[in-house]
This record gives sequence, structure tokens and C-alpha cells, in this order.
Amino acid sequence: MDTTIKVDAKTRDRLAVLAEARGTTMRRLIEEFTESTLTPAELQERGAHTADYLAEHFGVAVTDESSIDVLRNVRSQVVAHYAAEQGEQGAA
Repeated sequence: MDTTIKVDAKTRDRLAVLAEARGTTMRRLIEEFTESTLTPAELQERGAHTADYLAEHFGVAVTDESSIDVLRNVRSQVVAHYAAEQGEQGAA
């Protein structure tokens, strides 16, 4: 069953540009978004499942604190990576 979603013209135009850039339709773009985006409850459930798996199979206890530390570490590595790339481009 089809339905209509009301958005302002700016949003509609942006969706059209994004869809065209990806070689798809606005309909499919929205479908992909809804299929790939998790709600907060789904994220929580996935996190709990992952923590249980890591504990069972690897003996790793994931805590909120350790998760924050991992996130900080990943972010700092990403920043360092991009800084190194910028340095290489400047030297070229």
C-alpha cells in the first residue's frame, strides 16, 4: 500500500539530488534509510547482544566505561589518520 509523506520543498529537492547521485529513486532511498537505521531501543538491544557474545566467546566484559574508552581511541586514530593524509598531500 502506497502512502504520501509530506516534507517541505527543500527536503524533497535534497532527497531527489541524493537519490539521483546514488542511481536510485527517492522511494528506494527512504526505504534503505528505514531498513538500515536503528531506533534507540534496537541499538540498546544490539549492544546488549554484542556484549553477551563477547563475554561468552572471548571472555571480554564490556562496560559503559570501556565502550567510551574504545570510542575515544577510535576517534583519536581517525583524527591522526586524516592529519597524516593532509600532511602527505601538503608535501606532494
